[in-house]
Amino acid sequence: MAGDLIEPLLKKKVYVHGCPGCEQDRRKETYTGVPYKEFFFICIATLCTTLPISSLFPFLYFMIRDLHVAKRVEDIGFYAGFVGSAMMVGRIFTSILWGMVADRYGRKPVIMISIFSVIIFNTLFGLSTTYWMALVTRFLLGFMNGILGSTKAYATEVGREEHQALGLSILSTTRGIGLVIGPAIGGFLSQPSEKFPNIFSKDSFWGRFPYFLPCFCISFLAACAFIACFWLPETLHKHGNNDMENRTTETQGVCQIDPELKENSENPEGRDFPSSENLLKNWPLMSAIMGYCVFSLLDMAFSEIFSLFAVSEKKYGGLSFSSADVGKVLSLTGFCLILYQLLLYPYFARISSPIGSARVASVITIPLLASFPFMTKLSGFILSFVVTCASVLKNILSVTILTSMNILQNNAVPQHQRGTANGISVTAMSLFKAIAPACGGILFSWAQKRQHASFFPGDHMVFLVLNIVGFIGTLMTFKPFLALSSKKYAA
Repeated sequence: MAGDLIEPLLKKKVYVHGCPGCEQDRRKETYTGVPYKEFFFICIATLCTTLPISSLFPFLYFMIRDLHVAKRVEDIGFYAGFVGSAMMVGRIFTSILWGMVADRYGRKPVIMISIFSVIIFNTLFGLSTTYWMALVTRFLLGFMNGILGSTKAYATEVGREEHQALGLSILSTTRGIGLVIGPAIGGFLSQPSEKFPNIFSKDSFWGRFPYFLPCFCISFLAACAFIACFWLPETLHKHGNNDMENRTTETQGVCQIDPELKENSENPEGRDFPSSENLLKNWPLMSAIMGYCVFSLLDMAFSEIFSLFAVSEKKYGGLSFSSADVGKVLSLTGFCLILYQLLLYPYFARISSPIGSARVASVITIPLLASFPFMTKLSGFILSFVVTCASVLKNILSVTILTSMNILQNNAVPQHQRGTANGISVTAMSLFKAIAPACGGILFSWAQKRQHASFFPGDHMVFLVLNIVGFIGTLMTFKPFLALSSKKYAA
């Protein structure tokens, strides 16, 4: 009789007193709805650390020009690429470390430290007076930023299992919106003394630091997000050696019957996985990370090249847009991304698997990228309309692909390894994103010097290289390269 009682009791979920992860699990059992408040807070935190990544692209060309580091106009793209890469280079060195810290001390501390670093170093970047100051502050901005891996882990843990895809998709879309709104902020608010001479004098502080205003606005948002994060609940399970003494009354009686329950208490999720599984041997995880890296490289390279392509003169194969024109295009793109996330993506997520969505989106991206160089033949309203539509579609496809890859990564590992796994993902992705702007800037600068070449002249060569990367990424979404996990670990 006693044996019959033990078995069902052992299947009962164990809660450890004082463990924030257990407390969060309790809330998930009693509240079955979508945790919109937590999702909102984490989206604001993600947004303020994503905005600095791309906010400099509309004015980077002019900033490098004003810093007088490039001897020729054609060399501006070369130097701009290294500044665009510096943040990602910084993330390469610390992303795994931040992931380990998040697994050891919690997601919340890492998120708050990352936001605080944005407040400091993004502000200093806006005050840069030399090329090296701009380069170093961007590097430190990435070096101290471990939010990406922590928020991906957090989004899968703060809600119930059925809300995991929604959390990751909202997070991915927030990053996508940040990568779009960031350039809009940079485009509208940079060089305020030239765009709004009646408000900002050329002899004022804003005239001496023409690129500080967009950085200041982002840093102010980061300060607000830092305060909001005090209300974020921790999701990491923290079980010390005294778990048996601090156990809740639900399971105290069971412990006296079966001492093996202690082992279950250290794994309150009740999952069957090894405690020290080598993540580098987890091929479903690693194959998803590799695909994620290739598409991240494509996304980052496009963001850099699109802004340079749009603001360069038509005689060099560009569109002759102003930074404000680029800001308008990207603002509309961000608004459309929000509508897509709220109205269309949930429907697509229900009718298609993550890998199916990634494949379809990656295939459509290839002919879309090939169409950009031909837009230089347009002008006026038609040009603005076509470029805006192409930008909207490109970013929607990118968000769909990256969200799918994030879901595959987080489903391949259990919670106690999720922070480290996302740290590995961010490190690898940052390496690819660091390469993207530097290579994109060099490629763009080289392409502008071959406007009359017989083989893919000018910017046609730039978008051909982007399409080659996209084609490789598409192949990586199919077997035998991509492997799906045989286990699905819940949040």
